[in-house]
Amino acid sequence: MATKIKLTRKGMKKQPTYRVVIQEERSKRDGKYIENLGVYDPRQNPPLIQLKADRVNHWLKAGATPTDSVGRLLKIAGITDKYYKQRKKTNVATESEGAS
Repeated sequence: MATKIKLTRKGMKKQPTYRVVIQEERSKRDGKYIENLGVYDPRQNPPLIQLKADRVNHWLKAGATPTDSVGRLLKIAGITDKYYKQRKKTNVATESEGAS
């Protein structure tokens, strides 16, 4: 089954904080998750985004797809830019080796 990088809601009523987690695609929003990758607190100014970049990159390489909201958080944190640049370098390197 496919895995996704999702947000799960925590905190009190009207005071949300979120965990960035790896979950099975069909699991509930606040259901069981595989791994906790970080925290997002939109109530702080500026919003707090703490992520384990090495673990996020691991799961992206393993084929996990981020939801739209998590994708925006990864872009703000600068993680997806690094991941896609790294991925392009390896693709260019393998293409040049294959052409030789």
